[in-house]
Amino acid sequence: MIEASTFTEIFEANRGVPRAITYLEGESHERVVPYAELHGRALGILHHLQKLGARRGDRIILHLVSNEQFIDAFWAALLGGIVPVPVALGISDEHKHKLLRIARTLGAPFIYTDRRSLERIGAYAAQAGEERLFRTLENRAFLVDQLDDVSRAGKVHRARPEDIAFIQFSSGSTSDPKGVVLTHANLIANARGATEAAAMHEGDVPLSWMPLTHDMGLIGMHLFMFANRMNIHLMPTELFIRRPLLWMQFATRKGVTITSSPNFGYRHYLKVLGGRGTEGLDLSRLRLLYNGAEPISPNLCQEFLLRLEPAGLRRSAMFPVYGLAEASLAVSFPVPGAPLRPIAIDRHHAKVGQRIVPLPVEHRDAVELMNVGRAIPHCELRIGDDAGAPLPEEHIGHVLIRGANVTRGYLDHPEANAALFTAEGWLRTGDLGFMHDGQLYISGRAKEIIFVNGQNYYPHDLENIAIRAPGLELGKVVAAGVRPHGAQADQLILFVLHRTDMQEFLPVALEVGRLVNEHTGLEVAEIVPVRRIPKTTSGKVQRHLLEQSYLEGEFAAELGELTALRAARPQSGGAASGSAIEARLKDICDAALGGRNLAVTENLFEIGASSLKLIEIHEQIDREYPGVLELAEIFDHPTIAELARALAARLGATGPQAASTRASS
Repeated sequence: MIEASTFTEIFEANRGVPRAITYLEGESHERVVPYAELHGRALGILHHLQKLGARRGDRIILHLVSNEQFIDAFWAALLGGIVPVPVALGISDEHKHKLLRIARTLGAPFIYTDRRSLERIGAYAAQAGEERLFRTLENRAFLVDQLDDVSRAGKVHRARPEDIAFIQFSSGSTSDPKGVVLTHANLIANARGATEAAAMHEGDVPLSWMPLTHDMGLIGMHLFMFANRMNIHLMPTELFIRRPLLWMQFATRKGVTITSSPNFGYRHYLKVLGGRGTEGLDLSRLRLLYNGAEPISPNLCQEFLLRLEPAGLRRSAMFPVYGLAEASLAVSFPVPGAPLRPIAIDRHHAKVGQRIVPLPVEHRDAVELMNVGRAIPHCELRIGDDAGAPLPEEHIGHVLIRGANVTRGYLDHPEANAALFTAEGWLRTGDLGFMHDGQLYISGRAKEIIFVNGQNYYPHDLENIAIRAPGLELGKVVAAGVRPHGAQADQLILFVLHRTDMQEFLPVALEVGRLVNEHTGLEVAEIVPVRRIPKTTSGKVQRHLLEQSYLEGEFAAELGELTALRAARPQSGGAASGSAIEARLKDICDAALGGRNLAVTENLFEIGASSLKLIEIHEQIDREYPGVLELAEIFDHPTIAELARALAARLGATGPQAASTRASS
């Protein structure tokens, strides 16, 4: 890594380096942008931002679907001392709600986006009664559609190490998103520590499909790699979701040495790989498979390594890590090339201050945890008791960090910042863990967080959506992340207070599942009726007791009855037409949902189709009928019958024969 005190210095120094970013937009479509060209484009975009009125210290929301447009805008903002704030695009109302909440938190930010995205935000703002907030945002919007000239250079601001580089808002949560303030000094320290700990160098070749709005995607797979002057390869997240096998095909083609994914990405790849062979893959150069951002499944790591071993993937390549945005990303890494060292412990001896009790992995009370290494340089790590005092090895405690890489706090959130640090200046990560043979193991959360697909969600956010169902209110719904014994990932479980029979509970369950799924894109594994919700004497919900009861099979009879009732219920949502379009859409949906025989009048959100499944369904529809329907329109037409009618109307089809002709042409 080059010597520099800010990322602005790094960007300026790299403009003469013969390296490039390659944007992999499809199987045979890529665009190569040399560092020098990126520098020139960033300067040109900065000119437009400054012409709009953006100045040093102003904040700008980056709300872009294109990796290339995002990277251009990010560096343009950094060059001008404008503070970029990445915000993910999404297809649900909750994503738009989060953007508006962030805009309010930022004050009067600028926004860099495209016209269609801005229009969607405006439509949602009108619906949500946020027209005034949107008008302020709209007046400070720069639309990438209008960018037609980058020949004039903006004025560069020479950043200082203590200046804010960018603000990273927590992923997933919507009701109270917190902005992690990261300075240039924070990022430089973390880049140096990660570079040393992972032995990264200029000859490494990285590939990432991680969203650039996520700290692992932006910091870990772009900024760290750019600081080390690598040839960087970026694949759109949506392309990975639709065609995950391209990930390792690109790795083969480009001679990739470093890539990354949360737990769910490895699982998604293996699911689509299925029984296919690995012919044509050569992964012998791949030395680091970063695995982080959500709880790591040791079984999944082993399965992925074993499955791709015939392609030359070394078993030492899996690189389980621990980090968080408050640390500028990286906290602990294992030694590169070291073997995986999982350990199984008794889930009933996992409270703060308790000594771990190792168990055989097959024991019913065992939970298997993965080692995530030691603290990287420039970052300190401590396992502490409730007061922050250090605990000995093999004792469960709070994971605490401090160092040059650690944030000074959340943006304009004094109450949260007061609770964030101990009296000695250690940052409370909210995670629980222990040290074993000098290695860190994460055992759970002190804060109530649910991990789904690499993002974290607060249970109360999901509960606030669920209680929109008729007859429900706060305190009657409990959201929890539960990992059944042997499972590779947490499952989202909703416990709903209900004291009558299952026939009456079924419509409540369907509506709760539909609401959470439609508004967040999350798949609800189970909606469980409970006769009481356990609480402490102070009234706090005891989620762990409900989770334990579920794992022990206490609700099995009720869930079995619900499954039978759901299968027998009459369908609604418009009559079937019997058209060729409808039949084709049914085939597409059935295949995407694992061969399920879906009724054409069945609501996709009631059955819990996740956002990943919706993307897969839309991809297949778009192959059959290119450019006719947008992904977001599935929310407007959530049954096959409704979607078929909308599609037929767009095509101008007058009946099955016309629709069939268009589909087969």
